[in-house]
Amino acid sequence: MHTVKFVCWEEDGVWLGYFQDYPDYWTQGETLENLKEYLKDLYIDLSSGQLPGIRRVEELVVT
Repeated sequence: MHTVKFVCWEEDGVWLGYFQDYPDYWTQGETLENLKEYLKDLYIDLSSGQLPGIRRVEELVVT
């Protein structure tokens, strides 16, 4: 099991969300549970390595 953080909100009766590590890739659902299912599918696509040019947020430690 793997846990990832996502941002979500309801707007005009639709739930919107994206992953903190992949803020450019949003999805939506009719309910929060529906959104979570779409997010799972999106995460599989984004983390599979099969899609070219995926932009991701990373951290850099500067000393």
